[in-house]
Amino acid sequence: MTDRNRSAFGVFPILCALTLGAVVATAQTARPWVPPRTADGHPDFQGVWANNTVTPLQRPKQWEGKDRLTDAEIAELQRFAAQIVENDGDAQFGDGFILAVLNRIANPKSYDPGTGNYNQFWLVARDWHDRRTALVTDPPNGRIPPMTPEAQKRRAAEIAHRAAHAFEDPEVFPPGERCVNFGIPHVQAGYNSYMQIVQSPGYITIMNEMAHDARVIPLDGRPHLDARLTTWNGDSRGRWQGDTLVIDTTNFSTKSDFMGAHERLHLTERLTRVGPAILNYEFTVDDPTTWTAPWTAMIPLKLKDELIYEYACHEGNDAIPDMLRGHRFEERGAAGKGRER
Repeated sequence: MTDRNRSAFGVFPILCALTLGAVVATAQTARPWVPPRTADGHPDFQGVWANNTVTPLQRPKQWEGKDRLTDAEIAELQRFAAQIVENDGDAQFGDGFILAVLNRIANPKSYDPGTGNYNQFWLVARDWHDRRTALVTDPPNGRIPPMTPEAQKRRAAEIAHRAAHAFEDPEVFPPGERCVNFGIPHVQAGYNSYMQIVQSPGYITIMNEMAHDARVIPLDGRPHLDARLTTWNGDSRGRWQGDTLVIDTTNFSTKSDFMGAHERLHLTERLTRVGPAILNYEFTVDDPTTWTAPWTAMIPLKLKDELIYEYACHEGNDAIPDMLRGHRFEERGAAGKGRER
């Protein structure tokens, strides 16, 4: 055997060892992330989670047929979004912010142009880590199915009644405006769009910062309440499917209101921790009296090293008496003008 052959023969096992080591190292780094566990062995969801995503609920027409954005497209959108923030105009809640960016409106106006609104200063900066073009995942087109004809008529009548009688009776004001209840699921990103999760054996509690609702959800397999017992946020029951928590909610009150759905709403939520700081919150809404088909959306919540503080909104809302008083003043003025004629 020549010296060259001996050298090659000696190098070969070294190369094999290095290659095997690289394969092992790659396999180790490719291992799926394993969530931390609570004392009873379930994934640990505890902490404060934020929904500040810039991703719209429904896919805008500008992104029709497009599922995800590229890094270059995100960077371009962020450049224009910075102008909106710097202008410090009216606050843009939910999809309003990204729609203003897409439509190149550098100083968008409030949804309430009559009285104005908070300015953009009061809102948390949006998260851009989600490259999807819609939160809605089903239907695949990223759009909420149309309302049934009956629901369209019902919704139009509700809006018309509210517009005609809101200032005659405080209970005609929407529950959120009266600080009574903001409903579930929480979809809109804006201010105070945080939730805190606490777990204990047999229960999980989800508290939304906006405004004061803590859902204590049993996980022991008990049945739902009698259908005649209804609440603002329904009756929730949870169960584990592997590392995903599934929450089934029925028994909504007739006064509950999620995008036009009331007591017939059936809500299914799925929480899955997919990384150290990301909790996928998926929900499916099903109400055949409201939509022509069920639909599903997913919001990636981000873990925050922050505390939830009081959302200073209480039942009644100090502004409600002022609005009622102002309307009485307008009525007296209109009556006076009538007498003058």
